Amino acid sequence: MTEWSLTLHASITEIGAAAWDRCAGDDNPFLFHAFFLALEESGSVGARTGWLPRYAALHDGTGLVAVAPLFLKGHSYGEYVFDQSWARAYEQAGGQYYPKLQIAVPFSPVSGQRLLIDPAHRASGAIRGVFADALRQACQELGLSSVHMSFCTQDEQETLSGHGWMGRIGLQYHWHNQNYASFDQFLEALASRKRKAIKRERRDAQSCGLDFRTLRGPEITEEDWDRFYTFYQATIDRKWGHAYLTRAFFTGLSERLGDRVVLMQALDRGVPVAAALNLAGRDTLYGRNWGCEGEWPFLHFELCYYRAIDFAIAEGLSRVEAGAQGEHKIQRGYLPSLTYSSHFIRDPALAQAVRPFLEEERAAIMQEKEALASFSPYRTENIS
Repeated sequence: MTEWSLTLHASITEIGAAAWDRCAGDDNPFLFHAFFLALEESGSVGARTGWLPRYAALHDGTGLVAVAPLFLKGHSYGEYVFDQSWARAYEQAGGQYYPKLQIAVPFSPVSGQRLLIDPAHRASGAIRGVFADALRQACQELGLSSVHMSFCTQDEQETLSGHGWMGRIGLQYHWHNQNYASFDQFLEALASRKRKAIKRERRDAQSCGLDFRTLRGPEITEEDWDRFYTFYQATIDRKWGHAYLTRAFFTGLSERLGDRVVLMQALDRGVPVAAALNLAGRDTLYGRNWGCEGEWPFLHFELCYYRAIDFAIAEGLSRVEAGAQGEHKIQRGYLPSLTYSSHFIRDPALAQAVRPFLEEERAAIMQEKEALASFSPYRTENIS
């Protein structure tokens, strides 16, 4: 009989990069050891932000089997899957919701595997369930209210639902590459009115005297990051948010992830005035942060949506994830896509209260997705 054990680590350095990345694979850079190390070394996670690393490592009798990016949190900020109403209700009833455990990529609403399994063990469908049970047990032994897994895969959610976790869905807007040879070929898949609108937006954005360039990894200088960090802070200020990411994080990102880091800039007389940060996976471009100084027509759409499509087509990527929210993305070719999360709540009374909420929310989101599909800009025969 296999003897399983779960270890929680306060630093990603306690798990070797080779062992972690063997579990994470080479697809999604947000799951790489180097990404979490950049967060940690820059102080973007830790006591300052309230994201305390507790990286989970599952072992059997022979060694490491699986890992997960786990954090101990005393708040619900930076997650993009909102549970503050659960916390308020529980605390009003006399419970203590925080601290909690969160399996997530900090400050990043990007989808992907969250229970990262060593390739030698992936054929066993039981590993996820074992990991889910071990995380539940850790939650109980630590006396915490709950453990949550954000932006996981549908398969992971379905597995965890059979182990006492509750599933939740959400909506994002993703662009899908139908083997387009060029941006113009993508436009041909759209209804005439939508195609003309995008052409007009791109024309207006590109005719306002700005230059555009795309930089990758080592091409990004410290001056580029200085300017980008100014944009990042300005965006945070406008949205009344919190600047979790430090300036040092961005330098660490390009140093550690190389060409996976894609920075799209707009320049006015040689000086960057806007930029969009992306990370390139094996099959997906993930849009992450954007910022701008000044006002130019449709510049946000050009840098964040259209140039992302240009890049994906040129690189042969299948999908662009352009971040959270934004129904306006639909008219620009980004269609509503479901996202998934899973939640284990230790107190049966709170779990019983949350469960019908999730069922009602799921029905509402499915109805919303169906309704939003009617706004698709694609010609009917081009909808996949």
